[in-house]
Amino acid sequence: MTKFVRNILAAKLVFTAVLFCALASSAQVPTDSVMTQTRPVIDQQRVGVDATEQLSLTLEQAIEMALKNNNDIQSSRNDVKIADFNIKGARGVYDPLVNSQAYYESRTTPTASTIGGAVNGSVTQRQVFADLGLTGFVPKFGGSYDAVFTNSRTNSTNRNATLNPQYPTSLVLTYVQPLFRNFKFDNNRRQIEIAKKNREISDSDLKLKAITVVSAVEQAYWNLAFAMRNLQIQNDTLKQSREQMESNKRLVEKGVLAPIEIVAANAQIANFEQSVFLAQETVTRAENTLKTLLLPDRTSPDWSKPITPVSPVTQTVPQTPVDIAVSEAIMNRPEVEQLGKNEEINKIDLRYYRNQTKPQIDLVGSYTSAGLAGTPNPLSSGAATVPDNLKGGYFTSLGNLFQQDFPTYRVGVQISLPWGNNVAKANLGRTLVEADKLKNTRAQTEQLIEAEVRNAIQALRSAEARLASATAARIAAEELYASEQRQFRAGVTTFYLVAQRQTELLTARGRELQSQTDLNIAISVFYRAVGRTLAVNNVTVTN
Repeated sequence: MTKFVRNILAAKLVFTAVLFCALASSAQVPTDSVMTQTRPVIDQQRVGVDATEQLSLTLEQAIEMALKNNNDIQSSRNDVKIADFNIKGARGVYDPLVNSQAYYESRTTPTASTIGGAVNGSVTQRQVFADLGLTGFVPKFGGSYDAVFTNSRTNSTNRNATLNPQYPTSLVLTYVQPLFRNFKFDNNRRQIEIAKKNREISDSDLKLKAITVVSAVEQAYWNLAFAMRNLQIQNDTLKQSREQMESNKRLVEKGVLAPIEIVAANAQIANFEQSVFLAQETVTRAENTLKTLLLPDRTSPDWSKPITPVSPVTQTVPQTPVDIAVSEAIMNRPEVEQLGKNEEINKIDLRYYRNQTKPQIDLVGSYTSAGLAGTPNPLSSGAATVPDNLKGGYFTSLGNLFQQDFPTYRVGVQISLPWGNNVAKANLGRTLVEADKLKNTRAQTEQLIEAEVRNAIQALRSAEARLASATAARIAAEELYASEQRQFRAGVTTFYLVAQRQTELLTARGRELQSQTDLNIAISVFYRAVGRTLAVNNVTVTN
């Protein structure tokens, strides 16, 4: 059998030699032109960058730059600040409201009776009035308070006024305490609690934006690393093909090869040059994609610098069981956290609207202290009977006010109940339906997350297996190419097979490189699926 194979190989070599002679005698190839022809040098300069100012970046540095400069992150940080102000504004409902008014009034009233104290058929009263009030809500139990201090100076032409001028003062204190509706929970407390939950949602949204940015940077970083390594592979292959052409020229000059082999070598070079051009374009596109993630705008000094990824390409592949990964994702994903906050807001609404179905029964209490003083009117017949404690000016009236010699007390109950109370019942019903809707949303979200985790783990395992196969294929292709070259130099094979082995090696190296990139991206996707992106990259999101 071995002898038979050797005979076949010998016959093949004889046939190849005869074919070469025939081609050499029949082909009209301008040998001198072909042998002196040189391929043009490829311009390796990328558009828009200065190759003299390299920017070497690790993955950690790239992530740090992106989180610092990304506009979406800054927008989310502003959302958190806005949520803080919303909480402050909601709590502001308990700020006391100070109100005051002051005016001067002159009122002339026609009076025909002398009993009314008229002078020339009328009574004129002039008054300077001012009050100061303080109102507000109590943070606990839904109560409200109101305090009003009034004081005035009144001067009248009424002959019967025993005090003229006189200085009436009063202090009225009122407190309203809900007994059923709004006692345990009212709209003021509801708005504060909702504002707090919205603040927590803003935190989760900031975390989600950070995860999105970090994942995008990781993928763009590895894509650029792939593009640059692929460009290097294409250049190395092109260099080998040029060296092979020089070798072919020497063999043609010695008469070992037919001149047509130089044409074949040139064709191979032209094909590889096309791959180099495409690889250069891929590098530029990948670099620009990464820069848009890292830099705030095109005026940044680093915008014109070529980026060189320097982090090791080989990454540690996580080995997490599916059930643990799913549980971790349900616990860590910001989407689930946001959904939980929305459910808590719904519970706040439920508590409030259920409280609004109760009857409105309020306990109302008020206390009034009055003061009065003035100058006895000499025109009044009753001036002599004015008590001494009422004789005086403004400060005498204030003294009477604070001595509380003239108090008024009132305690009562106010009841208010809309007939049917349909508004409160409708709001409560709508909130209950929204609670069911949130349960459905949670079930769907958790299902999608588990599917995403499964897909991520499957992609991880597949990428890892493909890398192992691609590495084995690349090693085999290297051995086959080296063997084919040795046979070619020994004259027992053709340049066509050498070129074929070289193309296969280039393809194998590209597949291995792509498999490694796919694995790194799959690792990034897995960490995002389980909510570990920030932790594995040592990223702490701050406002």
